[in-house]
Amino acid sequence: QVQLVESGGGLVQPGGSLRLSCAASGTIFRLSAMGWYRQAPGKQRELVAGITSGGNTNYADSVKGRFTISRDNAKNTVYLQMNSLKIEDTAVYYCNRRLAPPYSWGQGTQVTVSS
Repeated sequence: QVQLVESGGGLVQPGGSLRLSCAASGTIFRLSAMGWYRQAPGKQRELVAGITSGGNTNYADSVKGRFTISRDNAKNTVYLQMNSLKIEDTAVYYCNRRLAPPYSWGQGTQVTVSS
């Protein structure tokens, strides 16, 4: 059974940075396209960034140029570097598989951007 554990969230001021991590267990991680998603209060979950098994990336327009997704297959971990954070980035962030049926969702990690 695949387990996804997100970490690295917190409270940060506008303009600040955070690095999120997602550790995956129980899967052939290196073969999976992965993505970071977020869900703000009262809104649907949305895809923020994706990375293929080969390292190709894509981003939502709202985060292009500010967020960077990366992966370390040796550690079964995918990262999301978030810079120039805005108040509207406040949400619970999740990772999951892309381009295939999703795994069970983890608990996510809360990111709060506030002055």
